Amino acid sequence: MGTIWPMLLFGLLLGMKHATEPDHVIAVSTIASRTKKLSLSSLAGMFWGIGHTLTLLVVGMAMIAFERQIPEQIASYLEMGVGIMIVILGIASFRSTMRLDHHHQGDIHHLHVKSTLIGIVHGLAGSAGMVLLTMTTVKGTWMALAFILIFGLGTVIGMMLFTTFLGIPFVWMKAKQQVMNQWIVKTVSLISIAYGVYYMYHIAAEI
Repeated sequence: MGTIWPMLLFGLLLGMKHATEPDHVIAVSTIASRTKKLSLSSLAGMFWGIGHTLTLLVVGMAMIAFERQIPEQIASYLEMGVGIMIVILGIASFRSTMRLDHHHQGDIHHLHVKSTLIGIVHGLAGSAGMVLLTMTTVKGTWMALAFILIFGLGTVIGMMLFTTFLGIPFVWMKAKQQVMNQWIVKTVSLISIAYGVYYMYHIAAEI
């Protein structure tokens, strides 16, 4: 039992670090930067973590139960899907700044759904690595389940912290300088588009 807790702590810290990987941060930034309240920005990170964890749990445990690995080519195509998603999110975020009032109530209602879907896509792309990490770190189905869950908790905490800090300047600027805020959102959107294109190019070069 003495070796279990350090292992789970390792999974928690690794999950928090995993949440702040560039493709995760850029994708969620396009959502969090458009929120009007800090609480909504924090919740965007939480729901991303939930979607990410659910996918890792379902796919990861299925692969571990059948003692299979996700084929490398399929994993590459899933990663390509992340790049496409990042570009689409960037375009959608940029287009939102072109409307006079882009904070419709419907956008707020769908914020958590969008964040969860982003997390699911990232979870699918990261499931191959998660299976390999789990199988080389712990032994036994129950330990694998515990490790993935604690890893997922780490991603929820990590992304919530990130989106909370990210949301502070955006919420402040919305109250002070609407024009400046829109320019920063446009910058975040363009960075997302550029990074998504680079990400797809990088993955395509490896296929």
